[in-house]
Amino acid sequence: MQLNTIMLQAAGAAPGGLFGAGAGPIFLMVGMFVVMYFFMIRPQAKRQKEQTKFANSMNTGEQIVTTAGIHGRINKANDDGTLQIEISRSTFMTIERSAVSMEMTMAYRKKADAAAGITTPATTK
Repeated sequence: MQLNTIMLQAAGAAPGGLFGAGAGPIFLMVGMFVVMYFFMIRPQAKRQKEQTKFANSMNTGEQIVTTAGIHGRINKANDDGTLQIEISRSTFMTIERSAVSMEMTMAYRKKADAAAGITTPATTK
């Protein structure tokens, strides 16, 4: 007997395989969800948690950059979740804490520190 005939007979003996005929698509969908969770949902939740922690830790006098690209210094932190920032001499603006961009602010601070010749533990090797 040929090997092909033996394999076809063995496959025909157990129709549907080990788990039945409809289990393949279910495993595929579960696998896709697991991959999507670890590559999309989990990192986004982690970034959101870091952004919230950053927004709540800002203090008066810090230089910030908003998501719209406005640079300013925090003049006053209000109780209602807003910040009063000074964007130029005697020019104030009230913004939401959530409008401060963590990535843009950190990049601005890193660039300002490099220009001033200050090295931080995060930038030294």
